Amino acid sequence: MTESPAARLQQLFEGHRLTPTQRRIAHSMVRRAADVPFLSSVELAEAAGVSQPSVTRFAVALGFDGYPALRRHLRDVVPPGSEPAGDLPNEYQQAVLAEIENLRHLAELLADPAPVVRAGGLLAASRPLPVLGLRAAAAQARGFAYFAAKVHPDVRLLDEGGSLLADRIEDARHAGASALLCFALPRHPREVVEALTHARTAGLTVVTVADSAFAPVAGHSDLLIPAAVGTGLSFDTACAPMLLGRVLLEAMCDELPGAQARLEQFDARAAARGLFVD
Repeated sequence: MTESPAARLQQLFEGHRLTPTQRRIAHSMVRRAADVPFLSSVELAEAAGVSQPSVTRFAVALGFDGYPALRRHLRDVVPPGSEPAGDLPNEYQQAVLAEIENLRHLAELLADPAPVVRAGGLLAASRPLPVLGLRAAAAQARGFAYFAAKVHPDVRLLDEGGSLLADRIEDARHAGASALLCFALPRHPREVVEALTHARTAGLTVVTVADSAFAPVAGHSDLLIPAAVGTGLSFDTACAPMLLGRVLLEAMCDELPGAQARLEQFDARAAARGLFVD
């Protein structure tokens, strides 16, 4: 079966870390796969709703000298008169299918539970337990901390950068913390790398959930467990890192003797207060 122009374009973008603006250009190209080899940089910029210099930078990010070189390549990739197949998944479906594939890879990784079990023990033993996540990873850290606080006696969420971040890490260490859990997702803030360096210098064992085993935080982590992010939309999707966070939460619960009792106490208080409507 002959590949469609859209599929060929997708292959061109694979393996490149593109900014949200560059992804908008890529998505616009896929939607107009049959026409894009004949568009000027100005026309492509207008179609994508970006500036013309952004199109030039996009071409360079793909490894070309500039947009003219990219367009010449596209004329080979997408020959005249070719039309995209009508039964191919659209870009939204492709994003979902890519996330399903990321979850499959995570399931394969978890066939060896030893790293997760080790991480669960480290997190359970830390009193307090600092949980770090900045910018794109803040939501992952916040979600973990919300549920972890129901079973762990002292969880400290670190989801804001700035000069106070190092102070809060030191405060946790002085209060008895032995480990720090970090969620690190692209684009990786420099502050996260600096914070992990500071945490290890202070004597904390760093457990990290990152998008890749080769992420910039890898050299600053004692135990890193990867979970890929989806890159098919303008902004990354992070289903696999979120699920890995819940897996780590489960492993931590297994190492906390009083976890079930704390959950039952919370449920009783919630019922007494009428906290939930269901």
